[in-house]
Amino acid sequence: MKAIVYTKYGPPEVLELKDVEKPAPKDNEVLIKVHATTVTPMDWRFRNGKTLIARFMTGLLKPKPSYHILGVELSGNVEAAGKDIKLFKPGDQVYGGGPPTGAHAEYVCMPEEKVSIMPNNMTYEEAAAVPFAACIALLFLREYGHIQSGQRVLINGASGGVGTFAVQLAKYFGAEVTGVCSTANLELVRSIGADRIIDYTKEDFTKNGQTYYIIFDAVGKRSFSQCKNSLNQKGIYLSTVATIPLLLQMLWTSKIGDKKAIFTMPPYTVKELDFLRGVIEAGKMKTVIDRTYPLSEIAEAHRYAERGHAKGKVVITV
Repeated sequence: MKAIVYTKYGPPEVLELKDVEKPAPKDNEVLIKVHATTVTPMDWRFRNGKTLIARFMTGLLKPKPSYHILGVELSGNVEAAGKDIKLFKPGDQVYGGGPPTGAHAEYVCMPEEKVSIMPNNMTYEEAAAVPFAACIALLFLREYGHIQSGQRVLINGASGGVGTFAVQLAKYFGAEVTGVCSTANLELVRSIGADRIIDYTKEDFTKNGQTYYIIFDAVGKRSFSQCKNSLNQKGIYLSTVATIPLLLQMLWTSKIGDKKAIFTMPPYTVKELDFLRGVIEAGKMKTVIDRTYPLSEIAEAHRYAERGHAKGKVVITV
């Protein structure tokens, strides 16, 4: 089968299209023929190797074999199922993921608990963009932010992959949502349900006197220290990007003070995928796709995604 492989850290050119052995499912796995996948910030951060925290996962000097094929979310069809699989059969349309998945390939094996039936009102491309980003948004807001109806919630990076889902999920949970984005993305963020939009090129949300129960920095651009005064008492700052200062602030705020700083890499399972399918099929959430590339042009997809200005998701068709 064809797959995108990298064996050293570096620019997008380290990604190579190669013939590799087609995997065979274990007893608790399904073999999936991949129709679509994505390039996420995790993919390009793993590839460039510039983040020390990421290297503790992928390998300090070079990528571990388990990370030679990137791709953390996908959609496709079940090709075969291990003998212990009860929920799926060949031909089922599924979506799922979670690192390390190895979805930048024609086929991938995944455990049953990381896969769910695709939403029936989505294309493969739309469904492939959901598992990683939307599950992160869901778990941050629901499990770590304890989001409640009527709360004021701010999403920084509201036009990005995680941010577009976070805006829609916060509205689903009944919050009053403020989205922060650039001038070019104001209408996009308004169209997915934000009650108020702040153009960060014209206004600094940390200095306008407004306060929020949750500040979710979906792009890791503003620190807890910068956002602290914009949190209500017992407010929560959430970030998708780990830094040494943030990890220290997490430890400090877990012991002292009412305002909390939280970073995590939340594991998600079929429960979250099933929940999201229900939200999507009810018409309460959609995927925003910026660009779509074929698997053979994945280096260009990485190059574009790494610039950090994608509107929603960058999708790969396999």
